[in-house]
Amino acid sequence: MSSASRSAREHQQLVSDITTLFEHKITFNEFLGFTIEQLEPGPVRVGFRMRPELIGHYLFGRLHGGVISSVLDVAGGLAVMMGISRFHTSETSAEILQRFSRLATIDLRVDFLRQGIGKQFTAEAEVVRLGRRVAVCSMKLTNDEQSLIAIGHGSYIVS
Repeated sequence: MSSASRSAREHQQLVSDITTLFEHKITFNEFLGFTIEQLEPGPVRVGFRMRPELIGHYLFGRLHGGVISSVLDVAGGLAVMMGISRFHTSETSAEILQRFSRLATIDLRVDFLRQGIGKQFTAEAEVVRLGRRVAVCSMKLTNDEQSLIAIGHGSYIVS
């Protein structure tokens, strides 16, 4: 067995472990229905479907602002995790997931641009800077018609 194939298998294991962690072990994400649509290449994508439990304004059926903030934060955290995994290529999946235990949001800014109307939503996030102690991400949320609902900027402690 070549080290290249083992490396690819280990990478697939890491992607699987991160997906399981974010979609199922973090039960808040599972309750909100967040699913990972893309971890790489490019921006991380997290999607979810509109449901009655996520409505923040009962007259108009708009998505609750807390759900918008949460999905942007989750997407930012995922982007940081993938950035950490690309930086620490010699570490195992378990070691990368151990690094997740130290990951925490320091600051999150959300600009609500449009009403959260739609059947399906997608959050995208990219790391702007990954330092030894702090990472910075930019995020955006769109609906199924590609309307930009919100943008966000987050800072995360990584050590």
